Amino acid sequence: MTPKRTKRATRKTAPKRKWSAKVTSDSTHPPEGLFKKDAATIAKTLASKKVSPKGVGSGMRMLSFYINRAGKHLSPRRKSVLNHAKELLKQREHHA
Repeated sequence: MTPKRTKRATRKTAPKRKWSAKVTSDSTHPPEGLFKKDAATIAKTLASKKVSPKGVGSGMRMLSFYINRAGKHLSPRRKSVLNHAKELLKQREHHA
């Protein structure tokens, strides 16, 4: 009788893959260099119909996706700017 494989053993041998690396739809590609700008510009651009035709929520998801994807490679200052942009987007969403 062969020993049963445990989940722990398969996790260690499986390569790390990020599902987000496979995302290629146009809706996840805002203008180049956008996330390097100030919070107000980021929020304004992501709230526009050109970038987020489905509304402000779509822009919020793009920003969250970027923050999550950048992870620990974001400086604390940059993360602060991006989180401020999220707050500005939330305000736009509530006023829309």
